[in-house]
Amino acid sequence: MSVSGSPDQKSSFIKRPPRLGDEVYNSIYRQLMSQLIQPGARISIDNLGRELGVSQTPIREALSRLEAQGLVVKAPRGGYSAAAQMDADRFDDLRELRMLLEPISARKAAIRISDAQLAELRRLDSRMHGKLGQSDYGEFARLDQQFHDMIARIGGNVLIVDTLAKLHSHMHLFRLFHHNQAASESIAEHGILIEALVARDPEGAEAAMRTHIDRAFDRFSAFFQDRAVDRRRSDPAV
Repeated sequence: MSVSGSPDQKSSFIKRPPRLGDEVYNSIYRQLMSQLIQPGARISIDNLGRELGVSQTPIREALSRLEAQGLVVKAPRGGYSAAAQMDADRFDDLRELRMLLEPISARKAAIRISDAQLAELRRLDSRMHGKLGQSDYGEFARLDQQFHDMIARIGGNVLIVDTLAKLHSHMHLFRLFHHNQAASESIAEHGILIEALVARDPEGAEAAMRTHIDRAFDRFSAFFQDRAVDRRRSDPAV
């Protein structure tokens, strides 16, 4: 007979994973990015708890993190809903702001970048390559954000770094439009940018970033074009 409390006694309690909060956050994040939770939809904490097999505490912690990223919205009287989809005006404003900030960061990064930083950018690029052909665009968006944020940090302007980090623009853009070709084209453009950074070519890096942002927003604009077509089909008077 085993003695209660002895090391050999097996417990029926499930051990709490050391990174449970991150796992819950990642699960809800993926649902938002893939639109399993539709934009504007109410989020039930009880339902998520039952689905993920966890208490309300890690659910609320994850939703608080997602609120800070603009992916969920907290109602004045409590409760959460998925953030509404980005509209065309916000899309255009975001494009204009990134075109102002990121090319100059790339130019400065080409002058300041170290071999170690180049190696880290290449690792991020390699991880993005590994996501091609997969349906987890949320993870691709996260890596894409890290790639761009790192170039801004290397550029050295703290205000630009803070501004880009607060936009979380990659997450919101990838909620609009998921397509493996878009990811593949983005990686090809990153490759041209990396080549300019390796060559320590400020003009080339600035031009490569400008072209990348311009083409990326052209790709994501397909969402608004498709939505306009759908509206015309449903209402010929539009």
